[in-house]
Amino acid sequence: MEQRLQKILSAAGVCSRRKAEEYLQAGRVTVNGVVAALGDKADPDWDQVAIDGRPLSRSTGHTYIMLHKPRGYVTTLSDEKGRRTVAQLVSDCPARVWPVGRLDMDSEGLLLLTDDGELTQALTHPSHWVEKEYHVHVGGDIAAAIPALSVPMELDGELLTADRVEQTGPGCLSIVIHQGKNRQVRRMCDKAGLTVKRLIRVREGGLLLGDLKVGTWRFLKKEELALMK
Repeated sequence: MEQRLQKILSAAGVCSRRKAEEYLQAGRVTVNGVVAALGDKADPDWDQVAIDGRPLSRSTGHTYIMLHKPRGYVTTLSDEKGRRTVAQLVSDCPARVWPVGRLDMDSEGLLLLTDDGELTQALTHPSHWVEKEYHVHVGGDIAAAIPALSVPMELDGELLTADRVEQTGPGCLSIVIHQGKNRQVRRMCDKAGLTVKRLIRVREGGLLLGDLKVGTWRFLKKEELALMK
């Protein structure tokens, strides 16, 4: 299938799409030996695309990235209501990736995106018991709420469970779950009498958010990918 050359170059890991436009305008890209122009297309499975005379070597592996999702973005690739999506934050990623699991619009923190369907299934199925840790800033009586949060709760016909609940500071809890039900941590806190002011996912399995800046993404390191798999 034919694609714009900017997309082919970025998918090959050569450069960003914006940089690819500069290469095309400079006459550095050829398709089957012919200098290409901005707006040209090629079929990466059949055409020979080269930059500065060097043929592209496309990676056959998958792509894995970590995003620090900000508040105000929905965890989808498109949104019929016109809201901002996480896809906009990773638009410069050379591969077409999708979110693994969800973070609601008002939550922030670690979000894994990939084009690996098998890993997506493994990480999102509750039977695989992938822990997710959240730092939750709350208002209310934390001392009274912790016992309630530490036992299974039935909400809207679902049994919700936290694996660990700890107070980490004034007005702040660390809550670890593996179920990943819709808005689970918020719903559990609400039933326990707490008001959630801020919710940040800081860990998924062995993957840590660390000091990744809000709204930015990076590729997973080899050792991080090994932990996830």
